[in-house]
Amino acid sequence: MFKSYHKLIFSAIAMSALASTTLLADGSKNYADGPDKGKRVIDGGVTYPIKHGMTSSYHVNEKTLKGGFKLGRTATKNEIKKWDIDEMPDGKGFPEGKGTAEEGEEIYENKCIACHFDFGAGGNGYPALSKGNAYDLHKTLTNQRTTPDKDGPVRVYGSYWPKVSTLWWYIKTGMPHNAPMSLTNDQVYALVAYISNLNELKFTDGTEIDEETEINKDNILKIDLPNKNGFIPDIDHGLDNVRKFYANYKNYGNGKRCMHNCFKGKPKVQRIVVDMATTALPPISTKRDLPKKKAGGNVDKSKEIYASKCAMCHDSGAAGAPVKGDKKAWAPRIKQGMATLYKHGIKGKGAMPPKGGASMLLDTEFKKVVDYIVNSSK
Repeated sequence: MFKSYHKLIFSAIAMSALASTTLLADGSKNYADGPDKGKRVIDGGVTYPIKHGMTSSYHVNEKTLKGGFKLGRTATKNEIKKWDIDEMPDGKGFPEGKGTAEEGEEIYENKCIACHFDFGAGGNGYPALSKGNAYDLHKTLTNQRTTPDKDGPVRVYGSYWPKVSTLWWYIKTGMPHNAPMSLTNDQVYALVAYISNLNELKFTDGTEIDEETEINKDNILKIDLPNKNGFIPDIDHGLDNVRKFYANYKNYGNGKRCMHNCFKGKPKVQRIVVDMATTALPPISTKRDLPKKKAGGNVDKSKEIYASKCAMCHDSGAAGAPVKGDKKAWAPRIKQGMATLYKHGIKGKGAMPPKGGASMLLDTEFKKVVDYIVNSSK
């Protein structure tokens, strides 16, 4: 937790484009076996080496690899205070707020489904949030995969996590992954309710958490997680034995008693990125001149753009995206007309963000990618 340190290490999302670029595999071609010898990464994409000032089809400023460049700045006291959040299993720290699973489902479909998939099933390297009834799955934690055909333990929030306070804190400070701290307290309570409902959890009095059950600061810690005693032995042989167990700190933690001022040495402070144009040293160029046209006219890059920006969802059907080439799935969309398809794609609709997250594309470029997908799906 933040309050355990002299100084706070402030996390930031690094801009990897300065040194390397990840392109998504399109399913039909193994990029790792191509001439650029890219390496596959956990999200299904490929990281390419830098050759001749380029990584795959992207230009790289190789001067940044020699050091002397910094991105971001040190966080201010107010920024640190904003992130200095503790929600503890003793109930301390929980703010006012409320939310139901029904409300959480709508938030989940807008903010979370692209990574964690329908009903928290997980996929493409992102963890599952539920696999069914948590109390039944908790029994699997004693499974041992001693042979390839045996089932191993199922470790998801409902079956494995001991404290619901960790879930609230993690969502609030870290999710969505591309916009942490963007959710309101009500939205976080609603997501906790929804995820708890997916895991078929109950309150300690046996009441089920259904779609209309409201979760708030007064009842959140009454959610009954079956593995609440799974990390420290469940001592049930009398108070004297309990006292003896907890009096010996070697029975838990790392064997060292430490409650404050535990960090020794000088921490490495991570710089944060607030505005790319002003927090990069040297400053990033703001020129937006288009490259000079080569003889022979513009080359259509729709297929390459699709592979790097769209294939992850439209080749796999992730987050309900219609698969390219699936005529049945695309027929009703094509029937709406290209103008409507362009509008939905550029502005975003459902789980799809504007331009599929490729906001740097010109509208004309994006429309050509839509044309490519539609022509491949007729």
